[in-house]
Amino acid sequence: MRVVSGIKPTGNLHLGNYLGAVKQWVALQHDVAAQGGESMFFIADLHAPTEWIAPAELADHTIEVAATMIAAGIDPAKSILFNQARVPAHSEMAWLLNTVARVGWLNRMTQFKDKAGKNREGASVGLYDYPVLMAADVLLYNATHVPVGEDQKQHLELARDIATKFNGDYGVDLFTLPAPLISKAAPRIMSLRDASAKMSKSNPSEQSVVKLIDSDDTIADKFRKAKTDPDVLPATVEELGDRAEARNLLTIYAALADSDIATVLGEFGGKGFGAFKPALADLAVAKLGPIRDEMVRLLDDRSAVTAVLQAGAEKARALAAPVLKRTQDAMGLQV
Repeated sequence: MRVVSGIKPTGNLHLGNYLGAVKQWVALQHDVAAQGGESMFFIADLHAPTEWIAPAELADHTIEVAATMIAAGIDPAKSILFNQARVPAHSEMAWLLNTVARVGWLNRMTQFKDKAGKNREGASVGLYDYPVLMAADVLLYNATHVPVGEDQKQHLELARDIATKFNGDYGVDLFTLPAPLISKAAPRIMSLRDASAKMSKSNPSEQSVVKLIDSDDTIADKFRKAKTDPDVLPATVEELGDRAEARNLLTIYAALADSDIATVLGEFGGKGFGAFKPALADLAVAKLGPIRDEMVRLLDDRSAVTAVLQAGAEKARALAAPVLKRTQDAMGLQV
């Protein structure tokens, strides 16, 4: 079993990143190690420039995200943690897979349509080709499982299609078809101000997103002011119906508590948000505060974080080299 996944360095990670990805990775690294497998987590810095980002910001964000992952529990002794750009085989494999991927497949990718919007002709080729690089990221290591959010599941399906076509076109059994792992505890965390929108740092309202760098007081304040409805919490999940804000806050509580919504409703059913939101705020502070404190400590010595990434990249390069060579050989790139 080999688990591979990455996260873009877009600045301070938020609660949605943590519950939907990093927290899952922390649990996975222990389970995978116990089974004799391997976990690889990378900072997807090659994906970042597909949309403009200042060079200094990208460099800073890469270190900040790595520090956050370590603070949250990614253990470099149990997992390989690295930044993508330090393993050139990602870029080389992406080009080789570009010759197998089809334009029609990429035209169906909904995330490009969402990100490009009405400016499709002005979008970078990198943004359009993003899913092929993502395929290279996992096929390069013959990943068996890839933790992804719901919004990335289509990209993983594309990776499987590319792997299947390559194996068939060249008559080899080279690429493993990776299976998706989607967190059941918190598949998607929504904005605290609008539960129809995903939690995102790009939201203009600071109250909509809980950042992992936030102070205890700020975290508590954001949850106490989170948008809700006037009704009390129901006794069962079925009674929640279409109460999006209530469901979002219950999902967050359950994920932080390593529980489920039914159990949370067993404790808070019949109570109003005046009782529930302070309890949620206290739980969030208790869980997120130590991560923030450790992240701040790590960022006081950025060279140490860089050293962790460099060590991880060396291991990743060693694993990538034979797969890249076999891919080249299969295509006749042997001279």
